[in-house]
Amino acid sequence: MMEKTEIKKEMETLKKELLATKKNTYATLGADELEASYDYAKGYMSFLDAGKTERECVYSAQKMLEKEGFKPYTFGMKVSAGEKYYYNNRAKSFVAFVVGSESLENGVYFTASHIDSPRVDLKQHPLYENEGIGYLKTHYYGGIKKYQWTAIPLALHGAVTKKNGETIDVVIGEDENDPIFYISDLLPHLAGDQMKKSLGDGISGEQLNLIAGSRPFGDLAEKDAVKLNVMKLLNEKYGIIEEDFLSAELSAVPAFKSRDVGLDRSLIASYGHDDRVCAYPSLTALIEMEAPKHTVMAVLADKEEIGSEGNTGMQSQVYFDIIADLAKALGASDIVVRANSKCLSSDVNAAFDPNFPEPMERNNCCYINNGVVITKYTGARGKSGSNDASAEFCGYVRRVLDEAGVIWQTGELGKVDAGGGGTVAKYIASKNVDVIDLGVPVLSMHSPYEVVSKTDVYMTHKAIKAFFEA
Repeated sequence: MMEKTEIKKEMETLKKELLATKKNTYATLGADELEASYDYAKGYMSFLDAGKTERECVYSAQKMLEKEGFKPYTFGMKVSAGEKYYYNNRAKSFVAFVVGSESLENGVYFTASHIDSPRVDLKQHPLYENEGIGYLKTHYYGGIKKYQWTAIPLALHGAVTKKNGETIDVVIGEDENDPIFYISDLLPHLAGDQMKKSLGDGISGEQLNLIAGSRPFGDLAEKDAVKLNVMKLLNEKYGIIEEDFLSAELSAVPAFKSRDVGLDRSLIASYGHDDRVCAYPSLTALIEMEAPKHTVMAVLADKEEIGSEGNTGMQSQVYFDIIADLAKALGASDIVVRANSKCLSSDVNAAFDPNFPEPMERNNCCYINNGVVITKYTGARGKSGSNDASAEFCGYVRRVLDEAGVIWQTGELGKVDAGGGGTVAKYIASKNVDVIDLGVPVLSMHSPYEVVSKTDVYMTHKAIKAFFEA
């Protein structure tokens, strides 16, 4: 019989060989990579502060890539190996790629992230006055907890196109000298009836009205004098009139800047981590591809939060039109290209929150500081609306990440019947492309101020770079 010490020794050996173990980035990474993670976070935080809407993210992405030699792409143009291009789709979505040295029929390796985030949009007839207060009516966008958007500082971002075709960018509330906008809430002393309601019913969509002013024009207490004064101030600053709201895209977003969280500064709080936290690593990884073997591409899509609709969402044909156009230019079959292409649907997942453990299944959720998370399937309940990546593609991604020294984990979006959510993966898979979700664990997802780990963000950059280089 084996001695206890021998059994224990064999047991430890078998544990290492056979059992999966969770890896914490701080217990695994060396000092150099930890320092690199914190340095990388600085650029990411600047990207967040500069891009609070999908339009602003497109501007930032284009500016980043032009500095690195990327050129505008137009359909039908000739392309060559090693050349770098970007395609700005209506200032709302963005595609960038580097042409590889091998045949395009070996496939395009690409990521697909989204750059829209939950917010509060202005209606087309937003401006009104009620009892001496000027308001802007809103229609919320994406999945939000409405009560979280009251009693916080809000900024107005977007674009207004005048009847003559001129488009004017609007940003009010970000500069320290700017005024902010505000959605009021009921004081606790008088909120007895409100507080008996569910969290979902405590604030209604029609109560999400932005306070825009209270001073009447000419200081005269006449009907619509406050509304007129607000419109006068907007006209003086931007040259717009009330009818111009009909052709505007204006959104109220949190006026917070991104900030370090914790005394150790290991976390980042910001509006819009979902999903700019995956878009930025896709761009930085692409920038590092000087002479890739494969053609590599980063897609930054719009409207994921409302179903990936329209000509800027991931259901648009434009993204695969670009691949088809590249195939034509390089003498390849579009069908063969797509069949051999590989994609990371780079979107976030919900990190385990010790304050709210109930909806999570601990063995199958992701954790802060445990690296980038692979999500084999999304959807709700019986995997409804999910892509569900194949075992073979999961094995391929595992191998790529391990060989590159990437710290990674797997996760699902909560317990089976707790709810669920989707990503753009299923739209890409429908084009006969292998695809799996890969992204960053997020605390307080879809809130005005979400939280991620600096090391997880850096591991996402490292994972995407490894995928591009595979």
